[in-house]
Amino acid sequence: MSKTRILGNTDIEISAIGYGCMGQTHSYGVVEPEQAMVDLMRYAHEVGYTLFDTAPFYGADNERYLGRAIAPIRDQIVLATKFGIIDENFTLDSSHDSILREIDASLSRLGTDHIDLYYQHRIDPNTQPEEVAETMAELIKAGKIRTWGVSFAPIDYIRRAHKVCKLSAVQNVYSLLNTADEATYFPLCEELGLTYVSACPLAKGFLSGRYNAETKYRDGDWRDDMKLFKEEGMTQNRSLLELIQDFAERKNATPAQITLAWEITKKPYLVPIPGTTKKERVKENFGAVDIELSPDEMREIDEALSHMELMNMGRG
Repeated sequence: MSKTRILGNTDIEISAIGYGCMGQTHSYGVVEPEQAMVDLMRYAHEVGYTLFDTAPFYGADNERYLGRAIAPIRDQIVLATKFGIIDENFTLDSSHDSILREIDASLSRLGTDHIDLYYQHRIDPNTQPEEVAETMAELIKAGKIRTWGVSFAPIDYIRRAHKVCKLSAVQNVYSLLNTADEATYFPLCEELGLTYVSACPLAKGFLSGRYNAETKYRDGDWRDDMKLFKEEGMTQNRSLLELIQDFAERKNATPAQITLAWEITKKPYLVPIPGTTKKERVKENFGAVDIELSPDEMREIDEALSHMELMNMGRG
C-alpha cells in the first residue's frame, strides 16, 4: 500500500491518511491543552502524516495549535484550512470581501504566508460558485493559497466552480457506515481529477469498536446525543462491527486500522482524515497504510455491506 497520494489537480504529495484537527477543540466537550496538542501533531508528522486539516469554525485555538506545531516543519507538511462559516452561529458568508478577511485571519493564526489547500467549508446560498472560484483564482495568483476545494457542496456547484478555477479536493463524510458518495461523488472525482477527503472515516470512533451503549461521554460531546452511539445504533450495526472485528483478527490489526485500510484501498484518490488526541491512536491509525486488503477481501467486505441495513451518522 502506498503511503502517499497526489492532491487532485496539483503535483502536491500528501500522506494517504491525513490528520483531522477538529476534535482537539470542538465536538467532544473539551479544549485540549495547547502544548499537548502541539507535541501530538509533531509526533504525527514523525509517524508519517503530512496532511493536516483544520478550520476557523473549530475555534481559533484549533488553527493556532496547528500553526505552532508545524512552524519548524512548514515545508514538510500540507496545510488545509477552510472559509465560509464566519462565526459559531454557523453564519455563512463566501463573498469576496469576507473571504479576504478570513484568509488573512487564518494566515495570522497559523503563522504562515500561504495555505496549501483552502476549502469552502459550506456553500453560501447568497454567493454563486463562479464568484467563489474567481476569488480562489485571485488568492492563488497572490500566492496566499496553492489550491482549493469544497466541503459538502452539491455536484452541480462543484462543476460550475471548477470551470472557473480548477478544484483539487472535495471533503464529505464517508465510511463503512456512509457509502452513498460512491455512486455520486466518486465518479465526479474521477472525471475532474479530484481528491476525495473522507471526513469522519471512523464515524466519530464508532467503527473502532471501542464504544458500547453504556459508554459515558463528557458534557458537550456530540456522541452523547447521537442515536448511533445508543443501544439502537449498536444493535442495528452489530453485524458491521462483527465484520470489522473478524478482519482485524485475520490481519492481526485493530478495527480502526481495518476501517481505514478499506478506505485507502477503495480508491487511489481517497484520503481519510481521522482525528484523535492520543499518541497511541495517532500511530495506530497511520498503521493502516501497512495493511493489505486483497481484491477478493475488498469484494467480501463490500458484498457483506450490501446486505446490511445500517444506521449511519448522517452527512455532518
